[in-house]
Amino acid sequence: MLDAAREVFGELGYETSTVRDIIRRTGLAAGTFYNYYRSKEEVYVALSDEGARQFAPLLKAQRAQSANWEEFVHAAIEAYFLFLGDAHKSWLARRPPGELYPHVHGETPEMAAVFNEVREAIVDEIARGGAPDADPDYVAAACIAIAREVGEKMLARRPIDTKGATEFAVAMIQGGLQSLPKSKA
Repeated sequence: MLDAAREVFGELGYETSTVRDIIRRTGLAAGTFYNYYRSKEEVYVALSDEGARQFAPLLKAQRAQSANWEEFVHAAIEAYFLFLGDAHKSWLARRPPGELYPHVHGETPEMAAVFNEVREAIVDEIARGGAPDADPDYVAAACIAIAREVGEKMLARRPIDTKGATEFAVAMIQGGLQSLPKSKA
């Protein structure tokens, strides 16, 4: 079902796709679809979860390989942008004109796991003295938000500029961290 949904979203665009389109692509009965999902939004969240599950080990590896906070931020942002570009390559090649990619947002356990991995790296770096003593929840949320938003713009441009997007996002994060208030925790 997820492969069928990915194809339907890629061909018709997320906004114009329907559950019926997905069901037709699978060849299954409608009841079978509804045994697993209640809506196309749930299907998209499942696709997002799949991406988060694939990215989480890459993030963990970057954390293990990085010698310091700055190196980790750079490596993590670059890994995310490379992952994002690769994961959406076929989507972008088949998307309807004007649609960047499906815009469905939601918090899932897989997305929470990525957030927790970023937060844990921040807490460790603060404890080590390698990052400013700022609120780790807010810093993690800001890093992820910058990566998502810059990544979205990166995907909309031709050619996709992973290096430029990485340098920009890292500069925003590193420069912004220097002016943050200390954590109250």
